[in-house]
Amino acid sequence: MIKVGVIGVGHLGKVHAKLWKEVEGVELAGVYDTNGEAAESLATELGVKSFTTLHALFEAVDGASIVTPTSYHYEVGLEGIDRGKHLFIEKPITTTVAEAKQLVYLANQKRVQVQVGHIERFNPALLAVEPYIKLPKFFESHRLAQFKPRGTDVAVVLDLMIHDIDVILSLAKSEVSSVDASGVSVVSDEVDIANARIKFSSGAVANVTASRISQNPMRKLRIFERDAYLSIDFAAKNAEVFRLASSEETAGSSSLQFNLGEIERAERKLNIIYERPEVREFNPLRYELELFREVIRSQNIPIVSGNDGLRALEVAEGIMACIEKE
Repeated sequence: MIKVGVIGVGHLGKVHAKLWKEVEGVELAGVYDTNGEAAESLATELGVKSFTTLHALFEAVDGASIVTPTSYHYEVGLEGIDRGKHLFIEKPITTTVAEAKQLVYLANQKRVQVQVGHIERFNPALLAVEPYIKLPKFFESHRLAQFKPRGTDVAVVLDLMIHDIDVILSLAKSEVSSVDASGVSVVSDEVDIANARIKFSSGAVANVTASRISQNPMRKLRIFERDAYLSIDFAAKNAEVFRLASSEETAGSSSLQFNLGEIERAERKLNIIYERPEVREFNPLRYELELFREVIRSQNIPIVSGNDGLRALEVAEGIMACIEKE
């Protein structure tokens, strides 16, 4: 039986702890938080131990979820790695690239795995549309949220935009060649609205927008490539595909696929086919935790590794540097 712990029992930490209780083959050994009363309350609710020190928790587990504020990820991660424990660190991996590089380096030295909680990689809509993605040329993402005080200890780039940065990096499969960005602070001391243009060595371009003071929430990604347009709604968990196909290919009889018509290109007739990929229903965070369980068992590199978290943070830091120059 694998033993895990949860460090940080705020809103998301409580969710981690409750989901860990449901994951087969795992025992939630206990929780820890600098707010002892909050940790004790959750521990009592779940019937687990409330640890009074980080040291005690790490001594009792094989791995742990780090769900503290971002500014504590580094020091908590260091202690876990030093004790040889596998770590699930919520996004972003750390506050700075320098911290992330050190964590990744030390994890490699200690032969422990770090999985980063970029949950949108496991959004059912994204997983449903991935088989259709071939060679993206242009990405456009909008992640807009209503204002909440929670999360304002970091800029919106690290709070929200980093989700889309990570997803786009995983799909572009190319090195970033340049970044340009702008942003402003509106209701907090950090940047609340930001827009970035990311160019890749492959020639692909991403236009990424994030705001945490929007009246109407939105979490959408649009992908354009030769002969195809794909749309993903992370919030509604649905996806649409519009693609061009040879005149010999016709849409199936399913209500999820049909022919919208045809166009001519270079004396060729092409069918315009619309599809709604079937989206499985599951809890992405629970799936992340199940994957982390397998990482602990096998010690294989996670799908979203520490290096992935570092790469996303490097791009985010580049975006913040552009904004600060304004």
